[in-house]
Amino acid sequence: MGFFLLDMNDDVCLVRRSLRAKRIADKIAITQNSYAKNAQMQSEKFAEFLGVFVDVARESSFSGAGRRRGRTPSSIGRQIDALETYLETPLFLRSTRHLTLTDAGEALLIRARQILDSLDDARQELSSMKGDVTGTLRVACYPTFGKRYVLPVMGQLARQYPELSVELDLTERIADPVAERLDIVIRIGDMSDSTLIGTRIATQTRVLCASPDYLLQAGTPHHLSEVRTHRLIDKLHGGDLLHWSDILGHPARSSLTHPVFGCDDFEAMRLAAIEGLGIAYLPDWVAGPDIKAGLLTLLCPEWAEHPAASTGIYALRALRNPPARVSIFMDTLRSFIGKPCIWSTR
Repeated sequence: MGFFLLDMNDDVCLVRRSLRAKRIADKIAITQNSYAKNAQMQSEKFAEFLGVFVDVARESSFSGAGRRRGRTPSSIGRQIDALETYLETPLFLRSTRHLTLTDAGEALLIRARQILDSLDDARQELSSMKGDVTGTLRVACYPTFGKRYVLPVMGQLARQYPELSVELDLTERIADPVAERLDIVIRIGDMSDSTLIGTRIATQTRVLCASPDYLLQAGTPHHLSEVRTHRLIDKLHGGDLLHWSDILGHPARSSLTHPVFGCDDFEAMRLAAIEGLGIAYLPDWVAGPDIKAGLLTLLCPEWAEHPAASTGIYALRALRNPPARVSIFMDTLRSFIGKPCIWSTR
C-alpha cells in the first residue's frame, strides 16, 4: 500500500511539474510575442515620433508643435515622453516657459531631419513618378506677395486636387527650403545660394507713386532731384530696404529728407500712400494695381528703365526632380501672374 502511494505521489509530482513547465513555456511564448509586437509598434511609432520631436525642437514648446499638428500639448508631451522612454535618455530640458534640447536631443535632431528628409524625398519621387498631386505643398514668401498672388493659386489647387494640403509661411526672413522642409521659397533679388534650384517667375520693378490728392496739395515732382523735398514713406527696420539711396543718394531717413511715415509692412505703406501721407517707393507688384485703378499716380516713369530699379522674383527649391504638386504649383503661379505681369504699369 505504501509502495502504491509512493508511485502515485511520484506521478502527481511529474504531472505537476509538467503542468508548471507548460505554464512557464506559455508565459515565455506570450512574453516573446508581446515583445515582438511591442518592438514592431515601437519601431513604427519611432518614425512617427521623430516628426513630432522635430516640430517640438523647432517650436521650442509642446503647444507650438501641437498647433502645427492639430493636437493638444498634452498629447504631444506624451509622445515625447514615450520617445524618451524608448531611447532611454532625456531629449529636452523642461522649464515652465521653454524647452531646451539636451546634448542627446541635439544629436538626434540632426539625424532625425536627415531621416525625415530621406523619407519625404522617397515619397515625393514615387508620387512624381505616378503624377499624383497629393501631400502637403509648403511655400514661404513675403507676406504681401503671398496674400495677393500665392493664396489665390493655392485656393485654385486645393479645389482642383482634394488630396492636396497647403501650408503658406508668410515671412520676410530668408527661409531655407532644406532646413525647414519647404517645397518652394519665393525670394526677390539676386540669388546667392548656388545649392538651390531657382526659376525666375517674374520681374520686380520699384516705382515712385503718390495719391492724386497729395500731388494736388504738394505739387508733382517731374525729376528725381525734386523728390527729396517731398514727404516720404519709408520702411522700418533692415536699413535701406527700399533702396531710397538709389534715387536720393542716401537713405530716406537722413536729415535732408522728410520721412513722415514708417512701417514694416508693404500693404500698410501702400495704404499710407493712398491716404495722401507722401511719396512711396514700392515694388510694382504692390502698387501696380492701384496705379492702374487711378488710386495712385506713377511718378518719374523713366526711373523704371534704370537697371537699379528692377530685379528678379525667383521660386527656389531643393529637389532637382520635384513632386507633381510643385510642378503644378509653378505652372499655375506663372499662369496667374501672366506675361507681362498682371501688375505691370508699362
